[in-house]
Amino acid sequence: MVKNSFISVISQEEKKENSGSVEFQVVSFTNKIRRLTLHLELHRKDYLSQRGLRKILGKRQRLLSYLSKKNKVHYKELISRLDIRESKTR
Repeated sequence: MVKNSFISVISQEEKKENSGSVEFQVVSFTNKIRRLTLHLELHRKDYLSQRGLRKILGKRQRLLSYLSKKNKVHYKELISRLDIRESKTR
């Protein structure tokens, strides 16, 4: 398993400057989600990790909905770079 394969989406300079930005938080949550998904493929009955995964998914979903309301262009770019599905609108 390669841990830092998805971190290269944001450069190191941006990482130091904008660690609190919405885009950076979405990227870090996506990395955690992918790592937990790999873990849960091996350990199917790890219910605490499943709960943590659901919490992180909710946080990422809220951040993505905030970003889509504030800046649609950045939202579309981030979705395409991370290769994740667009959130459903109600």
